[in-house]
Amino acid sequence: MARPTSTYRVQLTPDFGFAEVAEIAGQLRDLGVSHVYLSPILQATPESRHGYDVTDHSRIREEFGGATGFREMAQQLAAHDLGIVVDIVPNHMNTMNAAFWSVLKDGPESPYASWFDIDWVDGKVALPVLGDDVEPVVDGDVLRYHEHAFPYPGHYRLVDWREGPGYRRFFDVSSLIGLRVEDPAVMFATHEVIFWLLDEGLVDGLRVDHPDGLADPRGYLERLRARAGNAWTVVEKILIGPERLPADWACDGTTGYDALNRVNGLFVDPDGEQPLIELFTRLTGQPADYRQVMAQAKREVIDLFFGAEVARLARVTRCSPEAVRELLAAMPVYRAYVVPGEPPPPESVEIVERAAATCSPAVRPLVQEVLYGSAESIVRFQQACGPVMAKGVEDTALYRWFPLACLNEVGGEPDVFGISVEEFHEFCARMPPYTMTTLSTHDTKRSEDVRARLAVLSEMPGEWAAAVAEWSAQVSFDPHLDYLAWQNLMAAWPISAERFTGYLLKAAREAKTAISWVDPDPAYERRLRAFAEAAVRLPVGGFTERIDPYAMSNSLGAKLVQLMMPGVPDVYQGNETTDFSLVDPDNRRPVTYPRKPETAWDSAKLLVTTQALRLRRRLGGEAAYLPLQAEGERAGHVIAFARGDRPRAVAVATRLPVRLAAAGGWGATTLMLPSGTWRDLLTGCLHTGRIPLAHLLGQYPVALLERHDL
Repeated sequence: MARPTSTYRVQLTPDFGFAEVAEIAGQLRDLGVSHVYLSPILQATPESRHGYDVTDHSRIREEFGGATGFREMAQQLAAHDLGIVVDIVPNHMNTMNAAFWSVLKDGPESPYASWFDIDWVDGKVALPVLGDDVEPVVDGDVLRYHEHAFPYPGHYRLVDWREGPGYRRFFDVSSLIGLRVEDPAVMFATHEVIFWLLDEGLVDGLRVDHPDGLADPRGYLERLRARAGNAWTVVEKILIGPERLPADWACDGTTGYDALNRVNGLFVDPDGEQPLIELFTRLTGQPADYRQVMAQAKREVIDLFFGAEVARLARVTRCSPEAVRELLAAMPVYRAYVVPGEPPPPESVEIVERAAATCSPAVRPLVQEVLYGSAESIVRFQQACGPVMAKGVEDTALYRWFPLACLNEVGGEPDVFGISVEEFHEFCARMPPYTMTTLSTHDTKRSEDVRARLAVLSEMPGEWAAAVAEWSAQVSFDPHLDYLAWQNLMAAWPISAERFTGYLLKAAREAKTAISWVDPDPAYERRLRAFAEAAVRLPVGGFTERIDPYAMSNSLGAKLVQLMMPGVPDVYQGNETTDFSLVDPDNRRPVTYPRKPETAWDSAKLLVTTQALRLRRRLGGEAAYLPLQAEGERAGHVIAFARGDRPRAVAVATRLPVRLAAAGGWGATTLMLPSGTWRDLLTGCLHTGRIPLAHLLGQYPVALLERHDL
C-alpha cells in the first residue's frame, strides 16, 4: 500500500457524497495531493453532517452512495493516481442501532451485550432521556417517549436526562455509547467493512478517531496493524506542551494538532503577551492567570456533566468522590498511558504525581489506585481524563480566557505566546516521518487564515486596543464575550450577521458564564443577536484591510512551513485558497469547486499550495530536515530549512512582518543556500550561494526552491 505524501480532507455529507468526490478527482490531482482523506464512511444517522454517530458498521453509508458508489469513486480516484484514507470511529456509536436495541430488549443475555461498556444495575442499564412530565406510551412492543423508542418491556430504566447514563459515552454525549473494541470479536465485527476495503486495495490509510477513549489504545493499535498490514495509520491524539506520542503505539503519528500549534506559534510575537493580557483582563474582568481559569473550568464540568463517571470511579477505586474530582481536574493531559499489569512508565508517574501535588492529601490513595491498582481502576481513570480535558479546556476554558484567540486551539496553550525558530527546528527534528501535519480541520476553533489575521495583533497591541475601544464605545453587550467577539469579527471579516450570531451563541454556551447548552436564557440570546447584528454594521473591515498585508504574509508562511516540514501534510477542504471560517459548524459549510482565486491572497495561497504539494510528491516520504540560519540584523524574521539528504528543496518564510516593516525591511540580512543552483517555484528565478533576503523575498513573503542542477 502506498503511503501518502499529502492528503486532502473532504467532509462527506448527504449533499456531497462519493460521486461528488469523484468529480473533483482531476482538480485534486492537479493540486498535487496523493490521497483523498474522507470523513467517516459507515452508516450513520441519516441526517448526520459529520458521520461520527455510526449506527451500522456492516454498511457503507447509503446517503453517500453505498458500497457501489464507494467503489466507483475509488476507481475514478485511482485513474487520477489518487489513493484513499478513511476516518474510522472505534470508540463509540450512536445508541440508535440494532445491536443496542437487542441489549435493551434482552439485557446481559443479548449476543451484543459484550459490545458495549455498560454498568448493569440489577440487570438494567440507565438511559438518561426524561425531561418533562409526559408519560412514555406503549405502542405494541415499543415504548415511545417523544422522539425516543425502546423495546417494551426491556432491561433498562429511564432516568432524568441530567443524570449520567449507565454506560460509557463519548464525552458528555449520551446518544453516543462506548464500544469495547478491546474484545477481538467486537473489533472484528465493527471493522469488517474497513478490513475488506483494505484487503481489496481500495483504501491505503486510516485516521483513528479519539483513541484516548479506548480501554487499551496500545493493544487496539497493535491488533489493527496486525490485521491492516502496512496501511498508513494516524491517531487523533491531542498532545499538550512537551507531551509526545507513546513510542509503543503501532501507528505513524498523530493527526497534526501538535504541528499546528508549533507552526502557529512561529508567527506570534512574544512581545505582545503582556499588553494583550492587560487589555483582556481590563475588558473582561478575568484573571491574568490562564491556569487558574482552566482549573476552575475543569472542576465545573466535572460537577455539571460527569457525576456518573465520578461515582463509578469512586466505587471501583474505593476512594471518595471528592478525591476523584480533585485528581481529574488536576490532570494536565488527556491520558497518562498506564497499562494494567505493567509498571507505569516514569513519565506517567511524573504526570500523575505532579497533578496530585496540587491536590489535598486525600488524593494519595487514589494516586496509588490509578497507577498500581486494579485493571478497572486504571482503565476507568484513563478513560475519564480525556472527556474532562475536552469539555473543561477545549469547550470551556478556551471560551473564557482569550487574550489572543489564535492561541486558543485544540491542544494549544493560550498563555504560551509564540515559539522561537530554534524550538521549531528542535520539534521538527523529533517528528516521525509519516505523522500528519495540518493547519485547519473540521474541529479547529478557527481556520488557518483567521488565525493568520489574529497573529498580527501580537505585533500591534496598541493599535488593536484603540480599535476595540472605538467599536466598544458604539456597541457593547457582555464583558465576558465582547472581546472575543471583536477578535473573531475582525479576523473572519466579511461575515454575515447570521454566521456571526451562530458563532457567538456557541461561544457563550461553551463559556457557561451566562448561558449554556443545558441552561438557555431567551432574553440573553435575543440581546446577543442584537449585538451581533449591530456589530457587523460597524466599519470593522477598515482595520482588517489595514492588517491584511501582514496577515497574508503569516498565512503564506504558515502554509509553506506546514506543507514542507516533516510529516504528511493535510489540506482541509477549500483551504488551498483563503478561508475565513470559525468553529464548527461554520467550518463545515459546503465548498465550491473548482477553487477560483478572487483576490491576490487567494492566488498566492493557491500557488504556494500547489507548488509545495507537487514538490512533496517529487521528494517522496522520508526526506531529511536541515535547519538553515539567516545572517544579519533581521535574521529573527525568517524561518528557513532544507529537505533531502543532498538537499533538494528549500523553504523560506517571513515571520513577524509588522516589526520587520517597522525596522525598514530586510536590510543586509542574507541566507546561505546549500550548494548548487536553485529555482524558485513561485517566481521562476534562479538563485545560488548567499542571497539577500530582500531579493529572495521581494515578490512574495515566502520562497520555495528546488534544486535545478540534478
